[in-house]
Amino acid sequence: MNFHTLFGYKNPITTDIHSHLLPGIDDGVKTIKDAIEIIKKFKLLGYSKLITTPHVMSDAYPNNPAIIHEKLSLVQEAIQEENIDIVLEAGAEYYVDMPFLELIEEDELITFQGNYVLFETAYNSKPLILEEAIYEMLEKGYIPVLAHPERYLYLHNDIERYKQLKILGVLFQVNIRSLDRKSNSINKTAQKLVQLGLVDFLGSDVHRMKDIQKIEKILQGNGYKQAIKNNTILNNQ
Repeated sequence: MNFHTLFGYKNPITTDIHSHLLPGIDDGVKTIKDAIEIIKKFKLLGYSKLITTPHVMSDAYPNNPAIIHEKLSLVQEAIQEENIDIVLEAGAEYYVDMPFLELIEEDELITFQGNYVLFETAYNSKPLILEEAIYEMLEKGYIPVLAHPERYLYLHNDIERYKQLKILGVLFQVNIRSLDRKSNSINKTAQKLVQLGLVDFLGSDVHRMKDIQKIEKILQGNGYKQAIKNNTILNNQ
């Protein structure tokens, strides 16, 4: 049984570009078994490629390419053993802080789909170095992709702030779980970004099984379909 037989139409997005499926290195899955169960669910929902993105945060999750690729290899081996027909790759979700600027300067960022870099900030306050980080990424040839822009409270009050980031060259990755039509500020902001055509990627941001179970329901809803209709979604590049 697959997504088509479950819901009567084919999921137009076959690549997910944001998840936490490498066990034990961030706040995502804890075991390979957990990762495999979630990956099987992705396959049922029509995905053929997953780009998992562990946190890189200097104080809490000091991950580096060696740590990430070692864990990636272990999960890839488990996928083969389970005969799951899905591709697993790794990027990273970088937190904007001073060590992040150093990683940019040293060209040590893990990218996805060529030269995209997924990054996030604190939720409540804008980092003083945000524009500097964006300029540095662009200067190095990276394309900055802001993870879940709908979650940043410091942007919520003025849609022009989002448009200014887009003008700078930032792409937006909205979480699928923010498209469930709830009335809180995060979901309302996601809906606004969708309506204005400002969304470039849709990501699962899956950390555990309950996240993918929630996404299964949202994939059937009008919010998801509207996001794809109103925006040029780049996931499947």
